[in-house]
Amino acid sequence: MTEVVVVSAGLSVPSSTKLLADKLGDAVARAVGARGHEAHVEQIELRPLAHALADHLLTGFPTGELERAIEAVRHADGLVVVTPVFSASYSGLFKTFFDVLEPGLLDGKPVVVAATAGTARHSLVLDHALRPLFAYLRAVVLPTGVFAASEDFGATDDGSLDKRVERAAGELAAQLGSAPAARPAAPARRTVADEFAAPTPFEQLLREASGDAVR
Repeated sequence: MTEVVVVSAGLSVPSSTKLLADKLGDAVARAVGARGHEAHVEQIELRPLAHALADHLLTGFPTGELERAIEAVRHADGLVVVTPVFSASYSGLFKTFFDVLEPGLLDGKPVVVAATAGTARHSLVLDHALRPLFAYLRAVVLPTGVFAASEDFGATDDGSLDKRVERAAGELAAQLGSAPAARPAAPARRTVADEFAAPTPFEQLLREASGDAVR
């Protein structure tokens, strides 16, 4: 069973962000199924978790539904993340969720990034904000991001949104279809404790800085 988690940070009800998240989740399930595998797609809405996220920032401990959401992300084979655009970037609620994840939890996970806004002028948020964030978190950001403006959900929609959704879903399904052994292992992150446990001698650092490598 292929586990896919869709994280959406819509604030209103109903929400165009949730609508796009549903579209992407359904498309991923179809794309994985077309490759002969079964997908379990779990939708996580961050709006009901807002208070728990604030508590987590203060206490350092997740509780209840937030804890279950984090565990779902931990065990997911792939992610779809969808945020509304605020001040030309992702929302604070969206960022807070990924702030509270422990270091390394997203290492090597394939991620489809997506965003919604009232106008297409904000479409660059995918490349200027979302891709750098998930690259920093060491996730594998897939080539096709999905941006949806208000008109993309209207009666005049020419189907281009659905095409982008299907293309992104296909890329995620292809990545998930790789044998686990064939995926590159994420490098282990060194912590501050690791550095102090085995510090590099200062004499060695001076030799390396001067080009005299220690043999």
